[in-house]
Amino acid sequence: MATLANAKTDRDDHGAPPAPVIAIASVVVSMALIAVGNGLMFAYIPVRLGVEHFDPTWAGLIITGLSAGGLAGCILTGPLVRRVGHARAFMVLSALIALSNAAIGAGTYPLLWIAARALYGFAICGLFIVAQSWLNDAVANAIRGRVMAVFYVAYVAGLGVGYALLAAVDIASAQAPLIGIAFTAVSILPVGMTRLAQPPPPCAASVALGRAWRISPVGVAGMLAVGGLSMAISGFAPIHATAKGYSQADVALLLSAMPVGTLILQIPLGWISDRTDRRYVLAGAAALAIVAGLLAIGFDGGVLAVLVVIYVIWDGASESIYSLASAHAADRAGKDDMVALSSSLLFAWSLAGFIVPGIVTALSAVYGTQAFIYVAIVIATGFCLFVLWRVTTTRAVPATETGSFAPMSAQAPLPVELAYAPEEQR
Repeated sequence: MATLANAKTDRDDHGAPPAPVIAIASVVVSMALIAVGNGLMFAYIPVRLGVEHFDPTWAGLIITGLSAGGLAGCILTGPLVRRVGHARAFMVLSALIALSNAAIGAGTYPLLWIAARALYGFAICGLFIVAQSWLNDAVANAIRGRVMAVFYVAYVAGLGVGYALLAAVDIASAQAPLIGIAFTAVSILPVGMTRLAQPPPPCAASVALGRAWRISPVGVAGMLAVGGLSMAISGFAPIHATAKGYSQADVALLLSAMPVGTLILQIPLGWISDRTDRRYVLAGAAALAIVAGLLAIGFDGGVLAVLVVIYVIWDGASESIYSLASAHAADRAGKDDMVALSSSLLFAWSLAGFIVPGIVTALSAVYGTQAFIYVAIVIATGFCLFVLWRVTTTRAVPATETGSFAPMSAQAPLPVELAYAPEEQR
């Protein structure tokens, strides 16, 4: 693995000149367009099921299926890219998202929808690995942080636009899946016409959770926590709001506002974390998520404007754990550890994103759709206590030895730097 990582570094230092901005923008624009359709489908599915009077358990099972597909995508994308290259893999995975949306548009068949969203989960996880590893290969180290920040902001903004579109569609028709298919189809055009050079065929990056834990227990725990928090909050909030009787427009407003918290809170929290022990900031973000979760219980079913504010803070605090944990893990890793570490962190995020929705779905069948709030509070509390325990038992990395914080979102999975074969093996 060290040899592969070093080969990647040598390629960056002595390879082709930096890619032009317009070529890099093609990947960013494509993912932002995909995000619009994805956000709309995330909002559409639970509302449509509610209108059709299906039990909310079905919506939970669909979230679980999506997460299972994402876990498979984490494992299988490396071999796919190695076989066909980044550009073709991007187009194949985009086509799978369009196929998933077409299955949703065929009619309200929950079993079919579970399979369709599992296919979507596989494809979207794969797309992020392809897009982000492509960008990491194309840009110089000096601007990598800024490019990835633009990438994440563009994707989160696209999600917000997609959520907002729910208010404008006829929920009883196939308008939403058709719009999702249209945005996915358009998203293929920038990548299909790009002149951005493709990286050489990668080796599949190995997943080594034990090694990642030895490097950064807090980083791995943070990914496990935020994988559960992200899928619980973003996945089950529209299910619960629909079950509570909020209108289609209300659900669209709630969901479209939530990404604002991610954009607002990450920058100040990241700025603070660059100047102190990041674990203090991680514990603070988890504590804020706990408080927001308790407020979500207290005001559950109340005035929409109040709930919007609470959910903006709740989602923003939870999502911030993602970028903070990633930065903390990177601070403690050597250059030769980065490929395996990034793959392992993504796997931890996907694993929790698969397990927690299943737990929430089972609890919702017994205790009602508000169960996700309690599960999220338990996860945030457990993580906060773990971080505080680590603070008291291990030394901090000096601020002068840490890297720079980069805004990220758990809705846009962690970039995986696929390992590249040494020159003599190409």
